[in-house]
Amino acid sequence: MVTIPAALRAQAFSIQYHWVSEAGPGTPSKLSAGISLNPTDSFATCPPLDVVLVGAHHMDYTPNATELAFVRRSYETCTAFLSICGGVLTPLMAGVLHEKKATGPRFMLDALRKQAPTTEWVEKRWVRDGKLWTSGALLNGTDMMNAFGKEFWGPKEGEEEEESLAGLFTKMGAWPERDVDYKDVKWSI
Repeated sequence: MVTIPAALRAQAFSIQYHWVSEAGPGTPSKLSAGISLNPTDSFATCPPLDVVLVGAHHMDYTPNATELAFVRRSYETCTAFLSICGGVLTPLMAGVLHEKKATGPRFMLDALRKQAPTTEWVEKRWVRDGKLWTSGALLNGTDMMNAFGKEFWGPKEGEEEEESLAGLFTKMGAWPERDVDYKDVKWSI
């Protein structure tokens, strides 16, 4: 049995996940690869969320007005709003990215700049603008989640990295520190 040091156990916190859909519990959501997800909440019953995480939807899917209204409401009330890869399209369609700095998959950036000129689109693995966090392609989302974890649960002033919950997990997982500006990539899109 592994013993977790008391100082790290003291940093642990309880997480409650909410899987949300318009219909809510009792109506499974169909995901890719035949996955079926049973929502915990509907848009109407979901409590305010502290952290919102949006992944990509199928390219041929367009969120409806009710879904986009939920995204706007969630953005207004959350502490942190994160989108990974093509998940940036949902807050874009909801108007959340207006006059914000954001990123998305590198191959999509030129099209995104034309589609949403009021957003400052940057070519980075991930970018933060206040409570809005966006990432490039899927694996860049893991870089963003690492940065997010360190921002909220990383070392306090004067602490070593591994003295924090996020720092210990980063170290235990041998998480690589990749350059946010893609300087470690030898090719460009």
